Amino acid sequence: MSRLAQTAGLTDIQQEILATVRDFVDKEIIPVATGLEHRDEYPQQIVDGLKELGLFGLMIPEEYGGLGESLLTYALCVEEIARGWMSVSGIINTHFIVAYMLKQHGTQEQKETFLPRMAAGEVRGAFSMSEPGLGSDVSAITSKGVQDGDEYVLNGQKMWLTNGGTSTLVAVLCRSDEGHPEGTAPHKSMTTFLVEKEPGFGEVRPGLTIPGKIDKMGYKGVDTTELIMDGLRIPANRVLGGVTGRGFYQMMDGVEVGRVNVAARGCGVAQRAFELGVSYAQQRHTFGKAIAQHQAIQFKLAEMATKVEAAHAMMVNAARKKDSGERNDLEAGMAKYLASEYCKEVVEDAFRIHGGYGFSKEYEIERLYREAPMLLIGEGTAEIQKMIIGRRLLEEYRFQG
Repeated sequence: MSRLAQTAGLTDIQQEILATVRDFVDKEIIPVATGLEHRDEYPQQIVDGLKELGLFGLMIPEEYGGLGESLLTYALCVEEIARGWMSVSGIINTHFIVAYMLKQHGTQEQKETFLPRMAAGEVRGAFSMSEPGLGSDVSAITSKGVQDGDEYVLNGQKMWLTNGGTSTLVAVLCRSDEGHPEGTAPHKSMTTFLVEKEPGFGEVRPGLTIPGKIDKMGYKGVDTTELIMDGLRIPANRVLGGVTGRGFYQMMDGVEVGRVNVAARGCGVAQRAFELGVSYAQQRHTFGKAIAQHQAIQFKLAEMATKVEAAHAMMVNAARKKDSGERNDLEAGMAKYLASEYCKEVVEDAFRIHGGYGFSKEYEIERLYREAPMLLIGEGTAEIQKMIIGRRLLEEYRFQG
């Protein structure tokens, strides 16, 4: 077991879960990850293994067939999985966010319909906010849901949908102006719609098209897609929570825990990069001794390990804050910002330690070097995190004059 990134105060059950996941990662993910990633191949066998472990229902309450575990347990599992291959953690992250939103905001009928099947891995979740011209400005969403009797008709184009092809349930954020008079703040006229679909690409149900996978620099294996709605009809009882106008808050609640997840992914990738760097440094010899014996390399390893430890501590703090029922947007923003930035730096240092071999696809660090940048963008850029952090700090430290 690694000396770094240990978590104090875990229960026996949490430790058992993590040991099981760590063993699965070492035996079933790490040996095949690079080959699957180079082929951009969906890791079906790995996903089936995670289903058998019950990870798709890790945080879903026991009454709906899940394990009822905490956000901390989930984040630590994600950290382990991302250490093996970050794309796999993305597959379960989007599923988890939709399950969390259903648990927190869904009607009783929606919970009973979806959560048991999501816990079993039979229904796979994805969520969709972004659009082609949107960037970080969620208030500029143009996709619309218009009520027509006991149905809603959805039109618009969404972007960067993780699990777009393999998912069977997508939480889609759209504008819904009915009942919200002109001049209403944009975030108060948004609604989350629960869209059921068949897995695959092309027209997956009448009015809904998943064009195909977006070709990416890294983060391969997992399918990232567009989603096009053209006269898509869904029943009114598929409005999340049963009331329009609450979609922005529901999505932000989901993204908040998603930021803890991204922080956990950053921690996992950084841990793997450190493992690869410290191992290679002891094998590679120059000037008659292992490069790990050169002071310059020891300094680099010291900095990498310190960053791994610091990011892990902040991620754990953010998860525990959310589990306590307290507001954690400050802690989640800090954890996501620090972990993603440190991950990029640790991966680059491991890449440098490998020298020319780091540029070869035969070495695992090459894959990590292409994967780390996604964490700088996912669930809000570093600039967005700093805006959130700055605003919250001004709330906490308001000048009394």
